[in-house]
Formats: sequence, C-alpha cells, structure tokens
Amino acid sequence: MKSLAELTTCAVGGPARKLVEARTEAEIIDAVRSADEAGEPLLLIGGGSNLVIADSGFNGTVVRIASTGFTVDDDDATCGGVMVTAQAGQPWDELVEYTVRHAYSGLEALSGIPGSTGAVPVQNVGAYGTEVSQTIAMVRTYDRETKSIKSLASFDLEFGYRDSLLKRTTESGSPRYVVLTVQFQLGLGRMSSPVRYAELARELGVEVGARAYSNDVRRSVLRLRAAKGMVLDADDRDTYSTGSFFTNPVVSSDVAVSLPESAPRYPGADGGVKLSAAWLIEKAGFGKGFGLAEDPGYEAAGGRASLSTKHTLAVTNRGGASAEDLLSIARLVADGVHRKFGIRLHPEPLLIGCSLT
Repeated sequence: MKSLAELTTCAVGGPARKLVEARTEAEIIDAVRSADEAGEPLLLIGGGSNLVIADSGFNGTVVRIASTGFTVDDDDATCGGVMVTAQAGQPWDELVEYTVRHAYSGLEALSGIPGSTGAVPVQNVGAYGTEVSQTIAMVRTYDRETKSIKSLASFDLEFGYRDSLLKRTTESGSPRYVVLTVQFQLGLGRMSSPVRYAELARELGVEVGARAYSNDVRRSVLRLRAAKGMVLDADDRDTYSTGSFFTNPVVSSDVAVSLPESAPRYPGADGGVKLSAAWLIEKAGFGKGFGLAEDPGYEAAGGRASLSTKHTLAVTNRGGASAEDLLSIARLVADGVHRKFGIRLHPEPLLIGCSLT
C-alpha cells in the first residue's frame, strides 16, 4: 500500500487501501463511479497541498487527479478578454506562469501557490488581495448525486472567504461535485489587475489600487512567498507544510473593538471584521519556530514539527513528523489564541481522519 505522505506537501499520512491515478476526465469519472458503486469511501488528491491525512491512512479509494493541460479561447469578444480552461490536475503555478507570459491578466497575484487547478475553486484560494472567484467563469464537474456532468457558473458556486458550494458539499475529503475543468475569464494586456494588498504594493513601489506590469507582480509575489517559506523547495523544511494552517477569523465588530488598536483589521463578509491569524498567534506567545529545540513547545512533537521559522501561520514537518505531531503543534497554538483572545482559529487544510479537537 502506497503511503499518502508521498502525495502531500506536508509529507504526512498513512497508507491508502486503494490508489487510482486518473490522467483523463474519463478516467476520473470511471474511478469515482467504481468507488461509489462498490460503496467505498472516496478521497480525491490533486497537488496534496491542502491536506493533512491521519497516520492510519485512508481505508478506501484514493483517486489522484492527474489530468493536465489547458486551452485558450480569445475569439469570443463578448467576454472582454480571453477564456482559459484548465484540466483539474493541471499544476496551478504552471498555469499562472503561462497566463502572465502571454499577457493574460488576473491570476498574477496568485503566483507560487502549490497544488492543482481543480482545488482552487473549492477553497476559493486567495492571496495578496486576489481571490480566484474574481476570475472564475465556470467549473465543470461530475455530480455524484445525480451521476451526471454539471457545469456551475460563478454565481452558482456561492463563493465566500476560503469557501464555496464545492467545499460545503464535501465531507471528509469526499465531494459531491468532482471538479473536471475550471474556466477563467482573464483580461488582455501586460498590466495587472489593480494591486489591492498593501505589502505587495510596497514591494512594487505603487499605491494600493494602482496597476503594475503583471510579470513584475508575479516576481514580487514569488519573492514575498519565498521569504515566508510559501514556495515549495525540497531543501527548505519551512516549505514542508500545507501553507497557511489557519484561516483569518471573521468576527463581529464588538469582538474586534475589544482587541488592541494595533491588531490588523479588514472588512469581512456580512458586515464582519477579518482579523490577522498570524498577529493573533504571535501576540498569544507563539513565535516563529515554535516547537523547535530549546523552545517551550519542543515537547509537543520533539522538534519533528514546528511553526515555520519564517511565518507563524504555517505548521511544518521538520523531518520524520507524523500527522499527530503537526496537529499537536496546531492544537497548542489554537488553544493558546482562544485563551488569550477568546477567538477560535479554524484550520484551512482538510483534515482527513483526524481533527484538532
């Protein structure tokens, strides 16, 4: 049985009872149907960048989505740009690099994010002021409930902060809607979408809301992400993670005003206030490298897991860590933030066969 640790960026996870690699849309549908007809639990894995799988593994069928490739349609003048349709298993950053190189704007601020294209609409992946929901036109899926192909327009996907209909209809990594392709509507030209994130604007030397050359935005984002250990690098243990382990909490205005004035605040959904999970973690006493030798958190995982030495939002595998090691560090952090501020942090990656509680 193949260890699922080999298929995840945090390099943890036990064996799969059955592993199927699906390289085409037809193979994906066939593998999913076969598992459903057999009454098998089902787990889909793309790039494995947003998963923590239990040390016991997965007692069912794991389908690795390996369909790749994309098409470009620039003949439809009604869209005001270009339509790019990518297979679910297409490596995300390869797609972003292509769009920037060919002067298609809209994805440049999402450079360097690991994983596959089929995963980005599920989480409504976002970074540096941009979310994929801003450019997604359509997601083509296999609906396991009706056993049919179903195309979902952007409106149908009910996007929210790190959320979508696709995510809300997924249980324990097993989705109702299996993503087959994702279609993006992108602009034409070498200038980026408006730069909405202050840190990125400073890096570029422009005002927030201004535009820059898309290739400059990509280079700046890659530099910023690398400095935080958020670009995969086999020689850098800080990148053996799921990326940000916690989402930024959205709280009521009453909760927000109870925090120190120095706490970063951003407009959230439904009138809420979005806070910085990294700020909360640091102010609760958990610094970069929490869990390493000579750190108070060392006993939690024996130094095998820790917060990144570059960024407190990432829980990292320092070598030989188990899923439980990663979760032990994450629990200490989440519980500490709750004790300090009364705010509960929630995990961003899918936890398969394990939990923070």
